[in-house]
Amino acid sequence: MSGNISYVDDCENMAKFLLKQLRELGATAESRPIGTHTLDGKEVPLPPVIISSIGNDPKKKTLLIYGHYDVQPALKEDGWLYEPFELTPDPKGTGKLYGRGSTDDKGPVMGWLNVLEAHKNLGIELPVNMKMCFEGMEESGSENLDKFIESEKDGFFAGADCMCISDNYWLDTKTPCLTYGLRGINYYEIRISGPDRDLHSGVFGGTVHEPMTDLILLMSKLVSPEGQILIPGVKEMIAPVTEDEQKKFEAIHFEMSDIHSAVGGDVTLSNDTVKTLMGRMRNPSLSLHGIEGAFSAVGSKTVIPCSVKGKFSIRLVPNLTIKGVTEHVVKYVNEEFKKIGSKNRCECVLTHGGEPWIADPNHYSYRAAHKATEAVYGQTPDYTREGGSIPVTLDFANILGLNILLLPVGRGDDGAHSTNEKIDTDNYIRGTKLLGTYMYELAAADKSS
Repeated sequence: MSGNISYVDDCENMAKFLLKQLRELGATAESRPIGTHTLDGKEVPLPPVIISSIGNDPKKKTLLIYGHYDVQPALKEDGWLYEPFELTPDPKGTGKLYGRGSTDDKGPVMGWLNVLEAHKNLGIELPVNMKMCFEGMEESGSENLDKFIESEKDGFFAGADCMCISDNYWLDTKTPCLTYGLRGINYYEIRISGPDRDLHSGVFGGTVHEPMTDLILLMSKLVSPEGQILIPGVKEMIAPVTEDEQKKFEAIHFEMSDIHSAVGGDVTLSNDTVKTLMGRMRNPSLSLHGIEGAFSAVGSKTVIPCSVKGKFSIRLVPNLTIKGVTEHVVKYVNEEFKKIGSKNRCECVLTHGGEPWIADPNHYSYRAAHKATEAVYGQTPDYTREGGSIPVTLDFANILGLNILLLPVGRGDDGAHSTNEKIDTDNYIRGTKLLGTYMYELAAADKSS
């Protein structure tokens, strides 16, 4: 879903497709409005949430699944090999299926529909009760979904035992994984202002406190070239690594060449695989993102900008809260600015934030997924945590209080959000088998152990 009204109909049609498919497969399904927003100057409905259920046996566990039917924008001229909204098998016979949404997240959603279709065609009853929630605004921040979850906490979502989301990917191209954690994020701006207009450096250079100079100095004091966060108090907040965590990271199938390939060269902070994985998934990081208000066009311009904004973010991990980290950040930036002795004005502002999330990987739902992975792939899955965030996961966890399993279908090279997004045929087929097998293992799992 992009900020263009011409795509609204496409999202609406996808919602109608899901509604029709679910009903034909024997599930009850309904389309729920969740509000409006402004596109191209017009107030239009947000894409609806599709909720669906099948089975209501009190003797069975009830599984809640989530997926999204909206996708990132895509145009052929962006560099796609084929039309992005026509699923295209690779003519070279590699088994790759190219198309926008193939792995994020239409492919996994279709995997669940395939599971329902197989049971319907074979006349087999599902081993669990299923509740499904599919939204059309995930790529635009899941607008209003949190309000919908809250409103249906004691309604549609009541009675769910656990939850499964398939909206992430393997760490590499060879090893299936189960994901039990996500880093959160705090995004900040340091705003420096002085003169009431931009100035000529030939006339005023050397005579005034320049906002850009103050900003560059402040941003240099946030993080070291070795990636160490320099803000006092942040490091001390990090939850200590447990023995179980350490073993899970040591067991991950990962080679330094994997990340070298992903970034296009050997520029990693460490050559140790465990340290690198923890830096990516388990530890906080601070990244500098840009400066707004400064001259950045091609050529030379001798301007002294009157105000500038420096943008940076901190990826949050367990025990690092939005509020707690922000208190340390604002205090430190203000103290460092005072040391400069500048007559300019400084303000450090949190523009948005999302808390980290972590689930119990020893929960019976994870044990079921572990057994299902071994059955389908003949491999023990890696236990991973994502460096990025999936905000809707935290909404479901906080509001419903459920253990949530992230069970990826796609590979690490699928190129979600990029040009030529794909899913491999093998992953699509065996991923569907994985989702179905997980249901059976979940049904047989002992809640108490």
